[in-house]
Amino acid sequence: MIRVELGLMLRRRRVWLCWLLLCALPALVAVLLATTRIIPAPGQGGAFLSAVTSDGQLFPAAALALVLPVFLPITTAVVAGDTIAGEATSGMLRYLLVRPVGRLRLLVAKLISVMAFVLLAVLLVTVTGYLVGIAAFGFGEDAVAGGGIASLSGAVLTPVQLFGRTAAAVGYLGLCMLTLGALGLFFSTLTDSPLAAALGVLAVVVTSAVLLPLDAAAGIRTFLPTTHWLAWIDLYRDPILWPSVRRGALVQAGWIAVAFGAAWANFATKDVTS
Repeated sequence: MIRVELGLMLRRRRVWLCWLLLCALPALVAVLLATTRIIPAPGQGGAFLSAVTSDGQLFPAAALALVLPVFLPITTAVVAGDTIAGEATSGMLRYLLVRPVGRLRLLVAKLISVMAFVLLAVLLVTVTGYLVGIAAFGFGEDAVAGGGIASLSGAVLTPVQLFGRTAAAVGYLGLCMLTLGALGLFFSTLTDSPLAAALGVLAVVVTSAVLLPLDAAAGIRTFLPTTHWLAWIDLYRDPILWPSVRRGALVQAGWIAVAFGAAWANFATKDVTS
């Protein structure tokens, strides 16, 4: 079942279109920065953008920061919202459950396919960012001289350390987007409309973003799904601020567990015969 779901995901044109659009934005930004050499001042614009022209190896981090606020959540919501609702709309859901598959097994397979989508999305953005960054800006003078790359804290990172921290950032952002994937799976069990399920996920994201700066929401701020999205940036500090990363990972894991549990509770009794 998992292999079947992964195969279905990889054969869908909209999935490849989502990946293409995610990779296109950082590429466009790199071209504009390389041709104009007009870069944001430190502290302005997206994270890492003020430093990428001096070393293209930092552009993968800048690419992740570019797609995180809008494009990555939207594509994740679209794909996750289609998991169950899309099958129900096409009439395939009832036929899937006629076979001895089991509803829990089907939900797990759907969640794993969404997990594969978000991990590949973040990985493709990272790889594209590296290739485009090196092509547009090259290696920094310090890196060429063997001095490494400056971290956000000013300490120097070797290329191996930078690779390891970027890999950790990919995993962390994949976990954050998997939260939206699990929410999309839940909303997808509530409706037969993939668009409605995707809008439900985006409503959660917007609500969380609106509540985040409010003092009245201070008591629940830690538990909002978007609160810890930017904790991955602390992976590029030296030393790494692990408490914020661990806290963020625990919050995301809690949301995934609750959303998947709610999806199972609803789907287990859902009438799919009509």
